[in-house]
Amino acid sequence: MTEPSREARADALLSTGHDERTHRLKIFLGAAPGVGKTYAMLSAARELKRQGVDVVVGVVETHGRAETAALLEGMEVLPRRPVRYTSSDGSERDFTEFDLDAALARKPAVLLVDELAHRNLPGGRHERRWQDIAELLDAGIEVYSALNVQHLESLNDQVRRITGITVRETVPDAFLDHARDIVLVDLPPRELIGRLKQGKVYVPETAAAALDAFFSPTNLAALRELALDTIAGHVDSDLREHMLARGSAMTVRRRVLAAIDGHGQSEYLVRVARRIAERRGAPWSVAFVDTGARLDPARRERLDAAMRLTRRLGGEAIILRGHAIADELLVHADREGVGQIILGRTRERLVARMLGRSLTQLLLRRGAHLELTIIATPSERAKARRRMRLPSARGSRSEYIYATLTTLVAFGLAFVADRYLSVANLSLIFLTAVLVVAVRTRMAVAVYTAILCFLGYNYFFAPPRYTLEIAGFDDVLAVTLFLVAALVCSRLATRLASQVESLRGAHVQARALLTLGQQLTISTDADGIRMAGARALAHALRCDAAILARDAEQVLHRVASAPHEHALSVQDLAAADWSDRHGEQAGRYTDTLNAAPYWMLPLGSESRPLGAVALRFDPALREPDPDQRSLALAMTQDIGQALERARLSDELEGARVQGETERLRNALLSSVSHDLRSPLASMIGAAGTLISYEGKLPQEERRELLQAILGEGQRLDRYIQNLLDMTRLGHGTLKLNRDWTDSAEIVAAAVTRLRKLFPELRVETVAPPETVLLYVHPALIEQALFNILENAARFSPPDEAVRVSVHRSGEQLLIDVRDRGPGIPEDERARIFDMFYSVSRGDRAPQGTGLGLAICRGMIGAHGGSVEALPGDGIGTTIRISLPLPPPPDPEQ
Repeated sequence: MTEPSREARADALLSTGHDERTHRLKIFLGAAPGVGKTYAMLSAARELKRQGVDVVVGVVETHGRAETAALLEGMEVLPRRPVRYTSSDGSERDFTEFDLDAALARKPAVLLVDELAHRNLPGGRHERRWQDIAELLDAGIEVYSALNVQHLESLNDQVRRITGITVRETVPDAFLDHARDIVLVDLPPRELIGRLKQGKVYVPETAAAALDAFFSPTNLAALRELALDTIAGHVDSDLREHMLARGSAMTVRRRVLAAIDGHGQSEYLVRVARRIAERRGAPWSVAFVDTGARLDPARRERLDAAMRLTRRLGGEAIILRGHAIADELLVHADREGVGQIILGRTRERLVARMLGRSLTQLLLRRGAHLELTIIATPSERAKARRRMRLPSARGSRSEYIYATLTTLVAFGLAFVADRYLSVANLSLIFLTAVLVVAVRTRMAVAVYTAILCFLGYNYFFAPPRYTLEIAGFDDVLAVTLFLVAALVCSRLATRLASQVESLRGAHVQARALLTLGQQLTISTDADGIRMAGARALAHALRCDAAILARDAEQVLHRVASAPHEHALSVQDLAAADWSDRHGEQAGRYTDTLNAAPYWMLPLGSESRPLGAVALRFDPALREPDPDQRSLALAMTQDIGQALERARLSDELEGARVQGETERLRNALLSSVSHDLRSPLASMIGAAGTLISYEGKLPQEERRELLQAILGEGQRLDRYIQNLLDMTRLGHGTLKLNRDWTDSAEIVAAAVTRLRKLFPELRVETVAPPETVLLYVHPALIEQALFNILENAARFSPPDEAVRVSVHRSGEQLLIDVRDRGPGIPEDERARIFDMFYSVSRGDRAPQGTGLGLAICRGMIGAHGGSVEALPGDGIGTTIRISLPLPPPPDPEQ
């Protein structure tokens, strides 16, 4: 991406301003007649009129539709210009046409001119209505018009291929580039066909013929796609223009060049170049290289028609002159900044192709910096598809012609080689011909070639010549062995060709399944699995794929589709529901609900339904071949297994979370009911005794009761503090205020706090003689150590000491707290640091909440350290704290 230059931004701004001032054209685009373009245009005009805008109807064709005609009520309509038309047979008829002069004289703010592609009758100023509108726009009048997508010039070939109808009234694509707004008026094919049957588009007699021809569901779906693609291209073009005007970075636009030769595909290449350039937002041109050779009149006419079409579509028509076509194209590309060259399938000679001198080969070799696109015409693609199909068992006529020509070539070579080789060696030439035919065709054609070669070899070369008789036994053996070898070789070659084709199909299936497996692996949930599966199915099977699943109300609906989202009919949904409930195929190509356009495959089984896969192939395809069927079933099975794994994973995770939640809930309830209520009960009992017997109790007993209240209150405070610390650790809100501190000071502070709680306890401390500095939060480390000391004090016998040992081990500081209590079983040492974990013996007592060691682990872990439980020296338990030792600080800092 590069920053646009100041000149480019200025041009874009000027262009934008020019569009706002002069291009006041709004087009209502539809896929076919009857979608409601005129209705939408009149509705928008009435809204403008309600807002006080001067709106006038220049010409509107209602086609007898009452709801459209009703919108004209209250609108100002210009009178039409009468025209008398004389037909070829001399008869005269009166018509009316749009009056351009009256519109220019009236000059409203907004003028409605319907039927943009209309051809005017002779006698008007312009041949086409779009030229009338261009004049209105130049006069400063804003125009609303309507257009069907089949009237676009660049789509003429595609529309003819789709509908079989050649549209004569077309509008240049360059004219649409001047439109400020293009509004897509869309209607699903099913609704449009319904309107047609109700007589809302054409009269009943015309509607019946239209349903059988133009208004078929396939045609309407394809035209609808063309309309959407046209709108997307213009939106993208407008976006590029506005981004450039605002100074946003855009890619460098390289010119698109189409090279034509004047043959039948030239106009098709021009339209393809126009569409490619429009999508890229790049300028485009069409070039013909004149080598000085004389062109026949038909080719010259085709070349002129292609050049006229180029200029009509807004491209630049160029004639280059030179003897080398490739050199002239490359020189022109370098000079004009061409980034892409579009070619048709060139008519290359066999010798030139073998020597690497064909136009395509020269451009590929010399134009490495260019993008070379080779376009095949629809007829050539159809021929290629026919060639790629496996021949029938008997072979086609073209294959027998190919075999005959190959045999004739072999005869020619044999006659030439007869002067230099022996008769026995000539048989190798015919054997080679049989192999060549066998590799390219079926067994029957290869046998035909072998018989021809056998008869010809016997007649022309085996003595006696020019007769089918064979002179000697050796010659009989040689000719017979030749026939046997030819038949065997043809059989082997044909089998090899079939095996190669089978391997190719197996490779395609394996590749598709591998790709699907990779996409399913990276999908994290059921929605991702369904979307990945739909895309993989559509790509591998060359069809429209959708995956249906049931919602909370158990209604089956589409959740993923690719590459297009087609509406599912009632039959489709019924077939999908049956397939999902019964775990069997349904819909098209089956015996169940086969009126549905989609082929439904179940994702699960009858006991565990997971939805269904809907596949829609080309309507012209009678039935998918066995390879496609097996691939579809295998991919559907993989998608179903992935969905089942995702479902089981969700259930296991839900069960685990539910079990963990239940365990924590029970532990918390146990802790609250026992560990928190016990201090409260003691405090309430002591306070009640003081109140009831305040004057009767001796001073010493009153002091003991007050001490009990204070002790239990402090104990309750520690429990609540532990809960708060654990909450902060769980939410990640515990902040570390690190500072350099002596490890001995932390140990001494924790021991001091412990002695206040357990005055009778003996604590032995062993520390290194040198100062060991830690970069920690002193209060947190002290609290963690205090929790461990308190835990040890509660389980040490009264006459035993708690030992605290501090020592270095490499880059770690180890603090060991050893008690002489009953110890912890080996299988429970790792679990004592879990929240609310309690045991009946060891380092958990009925008085503990099960939070102290869990908090200790969190605090130490926040400093990059660890806590672990080790066995004592024969008795008791050792809790070890490991803390990292950073490099000592610089005294100057």
